Amino acid sequence: MTLNTVADPESALVDPRFLDAGEAALVVEFGDTVDPTINDRVLALDAVLRADPPAGTREFVPTYRSLMIHYDPLQIDRDSLVAGVRRAMGAVVEGRGTAATWTLPCCYDPALAEDLDEAAQILGLTRDQAVALHVKPAYRVYMCGFTPGQPYLGGVPEPLKISRRPTPRPPHPAGAVLIGGGLCVVAPFVMPTGWYVIGRTPERLYAAERKVAFLIQAGDILRFDPIDLATFRNLEQRAASGEIVARKRVA
Repeated sequence: MTLNTVADPESALVDPRFLDAGEAALVVEFGDTVDPTINDRVLALDAVLRADPPAGTREFVPTYRSLMIHYDPLQIDRDSLVAGVRRAMGAVVEGRGTAATWTLPCCYDPALAEDLDEAAQILGLTRDQAVALHVKPAYRVYMCGFTPGQPYLGGVPEPLKISRRPTPRPPHPAGAVLIGGGLCVVAPFVMPTGWYVIGRTPERLYAAERKVAFLIQAGDILRFDPIDLATFRNLEQRAASGEIVARKRVA
């Protein structure tokens, strides 16, 4: 998916649509574009429902522009669930609320950023220009998914937006920082990808043994802090021992 902005801000304020996803899931859709205002509404409703889940609901899955609600149709029917969601929307406080800002160390050394030169060449940039562009924004975490703890980040600068590869590349290491399709992601696991690996973080975004397994949540803000290879190796060892090496600030 390519990240787009809403042409008309009023379109982010329309009433949601209620769509069925099979017989045991309801999608509450707030819009048809990827936009911060729409995503705020998704996350606000998600927070209200998680705080007081309607009987029969099993799981809430926020995305860029919708909230999927998995439910047991033997415990609650669709009409009752929709009515409960509408009541919950009355308790929603619009706006971002409290969001965490994470500063994630990221190494752009050629040994770890194996696709950076290729991506920079395609974009008509030097390696240094590409890195400078990547570390400048405060990225918004629109959603987490595909693999556990993988954040999808909006806010990639226009000169750094690149299409995905025509064919996937070989698997990358865990912690790879990738760009593609106008977005940026941080991959917690080894896997092949059609995106470009432009850096790597020593932080573990998912660790099952931690009390809170998922480090970064949808709605958070993320910044990248450039580090050299020696610092990466040091932080990598500390992260492997269980230390959280990213810095967190709560607004």
